[in-house]
Formats: sequence, C-alpha cells, structure tokens
Amino acid sequence: MKILSFLKPVSHKKITIALVLSSALLAACAMSTTSPDGSEDVRGKLVALQQNPDMRTHARVELRDAEAAVLLAEQPLGSGEVALADYRIYMADRMVEIARAKGQTRLLEAERVQLSEQRDAARLAARTREANQARADAKSARSSQQNAAALSAREAEEMQQQIDDLEAKATERGLVLTLGDVLFATGSAELQGGTNQNLEKLVNFLKQYPDRQSLIEGHTDNVGSAIFNETLSRQRAESVRRFLINRGVDSGRLSVSGYGFERPVASNDSAMGRQQNRRVEVIIENRQ
Repeated sequence: MKILSFLKPVSHKKITIALVLSSALLAACAMSTTSPDGSEDVRGKLVALQQNPDMRTHARVELRDAEAAVLLAEQPLGSGEVALADYRIYMADRMVEIARAKGQTRLLEAERVQLSEQRDAARLAARTREANQARADAKSARSSQQNAAALSAREAEEMQQQIDDLEAKATERGLVLTLGDVLFATGSAELQGGTNQNLEKLVNFLKQYPDRQSLIEGHTDNVGSAIFNETLSRQRAESVRRFLINRGVDSGRLSVSGYGFERPVASNDSAMGRQQNRRVEVIIENRQ
C-alpha cells in the first residue's frame, strides 16, 4: 500500500491528448510519401505543352487550370485512397487535353485569319499594281499620242515644204507636178542636158515617201498628127520614167501614159497656149 501511495493520479485531459497524438501518428504512418502512380505521365504531357510557344500563346488560361489539376493529382494520398488518386489523375489528364485542344483550335483559327489577311493584302497589292500599270499605260499612251501628233505635224510641215518646192498642186488624184517642154528639144523625146531641177526634187520626194505610186503622163500641142503626138507624148513620159529609175526610184512605183493633144490646159491657137500644152505631168497618188 505504501508503494501505491507514491503514484500520482493522471488527469483525463492528458489521456485525451495522448490518444489524439497516437491516432495522428498512426494516420501518418498509413499515408504514402510519394505522388500517386500516373501523375508523372500527366506532368510530362503538361510540360510538353508549356514548352510549346503556340500553346502558351493560345491556351494560357487552360494551361493554368491544367497546372492546378496536375499539382492536385501529384499530392500524396493514403493507401486507402487509390480511387481518389485515380480520379485526380484522370481529371488532370483531361485538363491537359482540353488545353491542347483549345490551343490547337485557336492556333488554326489564327492561321486562318492570317492567311485571309495575307490573301486580302495580296489582292489589294495586285489591284494596286494593276491600277499603277493602267495609269502608267495611259500616261505612256498619252505621251505616244502626243509624240505621234508632233511627229505627224512635223512630217506634214516638211511635206508641205517639199510640195511648195516642187511647185506641185494638190488635186483629188494626188499631187500634180508639171514639167514644161524645156526638158525636150522640139520633136524629141530625149531629155536635154542640164535637166530641170524639179526632176531632182521629184527624185528626193519619191525616195522619202516610198509608199507613194506615181503616174507619168505625156501631153503635146496639136501641131502634127494625132498618132505622132500620142507616140511622142508617151515617149517623153517614158524618158522621165527612165530618169527616175536611174536615180534609184523603184520602177514598180512608176507607170506611164501618153495622151497627145487630147487633154490641153490652154488654147492651141496661140504660141503661149501651145507651149503650156507641151508638158509632162507627174501625178503622185495620195497615200492609201
């Protein structure tokens, strides 16, 4: 009895605390200290997405939610909570896949928009080039028209000057150059030496305008028979033709006719009139 008297009584509160601590110790011993199986795979999938710049750009919010789900799935659980661990891993995996799907969808949409913008920009650039080319063509056309007009004006001025030098007359048949009888001796069809300067001017004119055809017509007064004068007028026209050919004018451009005294330009009753009728006319046809 003396021995028992030395034992001090233990309070109910202390006993309760000891029981709680014992229960906690037992629970800690029953809980795993490592992440549940499968959480590493989910973490690997998430890291792959997080390292993809396109996913970081287009699934930023979803990656944040997936990160939270993976962290929860990585939390250690007790041996009796396998179902909870599997559920957390499943949900974390779904969140990662959702992030992947959202990121890919938004990436494709962004690419579609970019392609559409590029296509619109290309069309605008093409229309701009076409408009610029059209303006350039119009400007070039105006310049060409102006140059052509200026050239035509110069050519017309030069031609008129040559026509004036030839002393030719414009008619419906073309330009008519009259060569007087001083080219030939009386009753002869041979050109005399020191021929009329108008012949040389005619050569230059025909060479400058090679597309012009010419008709050479011989005419006489009424002295002598009709047959003689017709023959003489043609021979004189042929002499002028040979002269032009010898100076380099294409023979295919020249044709001759002899009319004798059929087409007088003055009265044959006077010496002056007969002189006017003795002539060779060169008709330079109008351009077709």
